[in-house]
Amino acid sequence: MSPEKHPHVIPRPPSVLSIAGSDSGGGAGIQADLKTFAAHGVHGLTAITAITAQNTRTVAAVHAVPASMLRAQIETLFDDFDIRAIKIGMLGTRQTIAALAAALDRVDLPPVVLDPVMVASSGARLLRDDAIGALRKRLIPRAALLTPNLPEAELLLARRISGRRALDRAADDLLALGSTAVLLKGGHAAGATVTDLFVDQSGHRLEIQHPRLRIEGHGTGCTLSAAIAAELAAGTALSKAVERAADYVHGALRSATRPGLGTVSILNHGWRSRRA
Repeated sequence: MSPEKHPHVIPRPPSVLSIAGSDSGGGAGIQADLKTFAAHGVHGLTAITAITAQNTRTVAAVHAVPASMLRAQIETLFDDFDIRAIKIGMLGTRQTIAALAAALDRVDLPPVVLDPVMVASSGARLLRDDAIGALRKRLIPRAALLTPNLPEAELLLARRISGRRALDRAADDLLALGSTAVLLKGGHAAGATVTDLFVDQSGHRLEIQHPRLRIEGHGTGCTLSAAIAAELAAGTALSKAVERAADYVHGALRSATRPGLGTVSILNHGWRSRRA
């Protein structure tokens, strides 16, 4: 049935695809992404890369989804939905990265926000060492935006990053890996202010600052990259999408809750509507 023949059919909304792992505790991964998409008024889609058994205290088990199933999810979704942006999160293995790259070769690629998920909040490794090179070569050059935190940036660049000058150099070196832009997140740095550094291939540099909150958040990186992807799907320019998404995450973290017994807090993704 077409909207022309049936005027009461609602037009298709823009969709955003999260290619990431499932967090059974509901704080990160595709669960956080879907909550973020809903809060931004876009239709959320998922292609699950891994199933995890985790809560607010630990990651007990990780099961990678077979490569054929990952490809099938992506191809089936692109067959039906108006996908305006992609967020990529946890991948886990070199084989998953290869399967994803092959699947993306077969579609008309919208803007990609790549969150290089490597270590969970609990400290568990979520990306095998032998997959880092594949991530650099096969996915980062496809990204409109790469969003590493400091530990992830150190793994990608194979060096320690300490001090402001080192941060600036790291952002430039990450950009040289081939993405259109980089957002180097400063949450792991010291200080009363969190500074995220945005740089792009045109030479534009932007510092985004928020007061540090005394909260150990779970899923902040997932939520940030998902919010950026949702903003891009709505037509927002990249640097403005980054600013808006960072403000959204700060608000969600400020009103976070602790549903589990662990020390980490889960973001309140609906904080804007509840405040209103």
